[in-house]
Amino acid sequence: MNLSELHPAPGSRQPATRKGRGIGSGLGKTAGRGHKGQKARSGGGVRPGFEGGQMPLQRRTPKRGFTNIFKKEIVAINVEVLNRFAEGTVVTPQLLLETKVVKGTNDGIKILGNGNLEKALTVSGLAVSKSAAEKITAAGGKVEVI
Repeated sequence: MNLSELHPAPGSRQPATRKGRGIGSGLGKTAGRGHKGQKARSGGGVRPGFEGGQMPLQRRTPKRGFTNIFKKEIVAINVEVLNRFAEGTVVTPQLLLETKVVKGTNDGIKILGNGNLEKALTVSGLAVSKSAAEKITAAGGKVEVI
């Protein structure tokens, strides 16, 4: 099979309908637009969401709250995830990115205290919850706050 031999399945392609090309075509004169009216005009029609002058749904529904544009997006990981690293490893944001523990740092990474830690690790440059810090130090590691 060559690229030059490829063709669509029979009946899957139809020629485009040419409107307004005489009465013999079946779509001459008004070209399927009917007689007069807004939708018959060139450029005619209403904008999306327009309901004929009735108050549109977008404006009828109640609005509540707001979106804080200054919100910080913190990536959270649990302390049990750190078991994949070797004993004595210094865990940094760069290491977590390289080992694909997190996809991106966003506004920071925080270690939460869910699970158990069996290895002594040094955590540096990361936000750490109180319970996670206790588990890291209990395992013989340490938390460096920068």
